[in-house]
Amino acid sequence: MSGGILPAWLVKSEPDAFSFADQVKNGTEPWTGVRNHAAKNNLKAMRPGERVFFYHSNIGKEIVGLVEVVRAAYPDPTAESGDWVAVDVRAVAALPRPVTLAAIKAEPRLADLALIRQSRLSVLPVAPEHARLLLLMGGFLG
Repeated sequence: MSGGILPAWLVKSEPDAFSFADQVKNGTEPWTGVRNHAAKNNLKAMRPGERVFFYHSNIGKEIVGLVEVVRAAYPDPTAESGDWVAVDVRAVAALPRPVTLAAIKAEPRLADLALIRQSRLSVLPVAPEHARLLLLMGGFLG
């Protein structure tokens, strides 16, 4: 992925509800169901072409793949009320080596990663220096 687009975001999904394998199988998929205002604002900030880390939460607790935003924020069709949004994403690639939460917490250079600081948030920004390191840890760079 050298010379490619660095992931700017991380999204979390419980793999027993929707896994990276489901994302790959489905191709392009709407990222719906976000009901947190900070996470909603992060979805609104996503732009087509941006890369996103796909994280399995609860089961596995690891970054397992990359997706790409293909449609900017639009009204979430699963919301019964409120100003909630969704984005459409498509699978790019699985990480050669999943990056576990334990490995992330053990790396001092990732201490400021939003995944650690805001662990309950389901849509998080990722700084370029963190993205490079996570890609290296996952076997994409190096």
